[in-house]
Amino acid sequence: MIEMLTREMRMVDIQIVNNLLRNTTFFASTTILILAGLAASFGAADTFVMVTTDLPFVQETTRAAWEIKILLLIFIFIYAFFKFSWSIRLHSYTAVLLGAAPGPPADGAVLSQNDLSYARELGRVSTLAADHFNNGIRAYYFGLAAVTWFVHPMLVFAATVWVLIVLYRREFRSRSLRHLIGAKSARDSGAV
Repeated sequence: MIEMLTREMRMVDIQIVNNLLRNTTFFASTTILILAGLAASFGAADTFVMVTTDLPFVQETTRAAWEIKILLLIFIFIYAFFKFSWSIRLHSYTAVLLGAAPGPPADGAVLSQNDLSYARELGRVSTLAADHFNNGIRAYYFGLAAVTWFVHPMLVFAATVWVLIVLYRREFRSRSLRHLIGAKSARDSGAV
């Protein structure tokens, strides 16, 4: 955001925010469709229980157990929807704040303390939007793990542990994280 304040033309900055907004809106819309499907399957629990009893790899279940499983998925995807919708709102705030950002300093002038404070706060709003988006995506991961409960109760534990390992690796031990940190370090040191 500090770099954005030094540019005369900010179309690229707003395009980036619009792309983030579009992606978040896609996930929010998809989540609504998932919730609609889950609500429909909640109403057809008897049919699903009857159909799955004939499958050899699925543990037998009752209507009440099936409804609890569906309710868990509904809860997970409601959480995801709220995270995505709040991310949309924060990305929208970021776009408005980008449009209201002060112009670049005159030739050779440095950014004022007010400009730097504005950039930091704008960056914080954008970071919050990204955090809420990431939490919505994480809910999808855990929703996929919860689906395994329909096959067998013990499978959901294994799938949840697997999701935790995947998320930990991707967020704290991945090659892409090392590259992102390296790019930031190079940018901060002026090597780029």
